[in-house]
Amino acid sequence: MIEVGGTSNKAAKPFSGLLVISLEQAVAAPYASCRLADAGARVIKIERQEGDFARRYDSVVNGESAYFVWLNRGKESLVLDIKNQDDSALLHNLIAGADVFIQNLAPGAASRAGFDSLTLRQKYTRLITCDISGYGETGDYAKRKAYDLLVQAETGLSAITGGPSEPSRVGVSVCDIAAGMHALIGISQALYERESTGEGQGIKVSLFDGMADWMSVPLLHHEYGGRAPERVGLNHPSIAPYGAYTAKDGSQVVLSIQNEREWLSFCEHVLQQPQIAHHELYHHNEIRVENREALNKEIDAVFQTLTKQEMVDRLEAAKVAFGLLNQVADLSQHPQLRRTVINSPSGAVNEVASPIQFIDQQGTVKPDEWGDVPAVGQHSDEIRKAFVTSNESTKD
Repeated sequence: MIEVGGTSNKAAKPFSGLLVISLEQAVAAPYASCRLADAGARVIKIERQEGDFARRYDSVVNGESAYFVWLNRGKESLVLDIKNQDDSALLHNLIAGADVFIQNLAPGAASRAGFDSLTLRQKYTRLITCDISGYGETGDYAKRKAYDLLVQAETGLSAITGGPSEPSRVGVSVCDIAAGMHALIGISQALYERESTGEGQGIKVSLFDGMADWMSVPLLHHEYGGRAPERVGLNHPSIAPYGAYTAKDGSQVVLSIQNEREWLSFCEHVLQQPQIAHHELYHHNEIRVENREALNKEIDAVFQTLTKQEMVDRLEAAKVAFGLLNQVADLSQHPQLRRTVINSPSGAVNEVASPIQFIDQQGTVKPDEWGDVPAVGQHSDEIRKAFVTSNESTKD
């Protein structure tokens, strides 16, 4: 492996010692490489002179982009022009010493620049490559540009999201995130398999494939049930009651009935009308879904006489699952929200959510040890110098 500079807080982590080269931008590839960095891998992020364009999506985090801060901690930034012969040669030599190479450039761009994943793996047999695209690399859509909302629309996600009057976008970049998660899973599997085979392999994921997988239930409803779920806003298309209900003070509570035992308890202890449970319009879930409008009227008639706290008290007593319909401001103050502080070029960022807990054999939660968010090209000189030194020592 080519030795390059980096942070020292990764020594005891599971991917410590792995070198990841990521020719990346936006969300999907940075998501995968960020999680690899969190696990101890040394991630060198290749950027253009102007930087990853996600750096300029917004400037809300002390002048930094929320997207970039979220997904680029713990990486080293190396500015390269891969069309430049010397920079291309440097990147090839870095890949020669790498364990993983990730790229999510525009369709065909990496191959045209001389970084075809199959060719790289044939030359470096332990290398794992991961190509992330919008629609895959074959077929009619292969050359199309793909962004999150476009793929939400193409996969039918938008058609089942929103209220009855119009489709809607899911409020976060779920197609990008799904692709990044699948890339991370594939890379982890390939690293594990390499332990026994000694050989790397290629991984290809796309935004479309990732979201098509998440759309499996609606797709199966279409294929086998004859129709896809309809848009039902904050209700659930195939479970009832499951949705948002309003208290007399205007607060909304989302409740979920997952089985008939909960349905009986809900009718007895929340609605305080046990006879409703056995009504011919409501006595099992599929019937309740068909008669959702009538059922909601029954529930609203009760809930609109209660305050939010009275609703919560009844739902807790009945052991019925529920949640409050919060705003993002409520999330910011939520008692379950776990945060980690990271450093960025513009200072500390205190509001980063921490999604995974690791617990040792004594039951102690290990603290997050995430690296800093790099400035554009922050590590370019260091990496170039280390590469030259490595090259010279190899020649001796």
